[in-house]
Amino acid sequence: MDKAAVLAELVRMSTSLGQPDKDYAILGEGNTSARIDDDTFYVKESGAYLATAAAEQFVEVRASAVLDMLEVEHLTDEEIKDRLTAARVSPSSGHPSIETVFHAYLLTIPGVNFVGHTHPVAVNTLLCSNKAQEIINGRVFPDEIIFCGIRPIFLPYMDPGVELARQIREGVIEFTQAERVRPKAILMQNHGLIALGSTSGEVEAITAMWVKTARVLAGAYALGGIHYLTTENVNRIYTRPDEEYRVRQFKAGSDE
Repeated sequence: MDKAAVLAELVRMSTSLGQPDKDYAILGEGNTSARIDDDTFYVKESGAYLATAAAEQFVEVRASAVLDMLEVEHLTDEEIKDRLTAARVSPSSGHPSIETVFHAYLLTIPGVNFVGHTHPVAVNTLLCSNKAQEIINGRVFPDEIIFCGIRPIFLPYMDPGVELARQIREGVIEFTQAERVRPKAILMQNHGLIALGSTSGEVEAITAMWVKTARVLAGAYALGGIHYLTTENVNRIYTRPDEEYRVRQFKAGSDE
């Protein structure tokens, strides 16, 4: 995809994720990004609403300048703001979201071209409970595995910014070493969901399926307990050759 096509698809994905009836993001919640090339990406500007996002509300940012922040031990809020401002390709563009740092890192993962961070009510109902980690510790139905991966990364609450980005980086490294595949979803306690996709369509599919999963988990828990699939069940579903067709279908968003 060329630069203009990337931006157009990011705008489409963002407004889709922000539709009020989906309950993924309220007011100015959530942010999105898309990889342009090895050193630049688009990210939603701070304060813009996903539901009404327009092309001019996405900031082109130099990834290298943002990623450098991960190697600085202590940065004040003002220093973070100044560095994000300096990382913009165009000085006249808006200010990048404070969560730009984790977007920059996630877009370096091979196969990740689009990132969607939302705060779905159904997902946060679980993530704000004191049973969050216990409840999401197992898989419950085949489509969850096919669309959302073998498991999500779960992270305790961390204040948004550079420290959260470092925590996400650590979680991704641990996941890839353990599972030998890239993650598709990150769940942050008392915060929200991050969906990682090769296409915008994949981000939307992962987000929608995690909302369904959260509703199923909450309902099963309320009805007496959750019946999780066995490890053997999960591994079999994740590696079934006949599921590759469905994987290709949901990855094939309008950006391909």
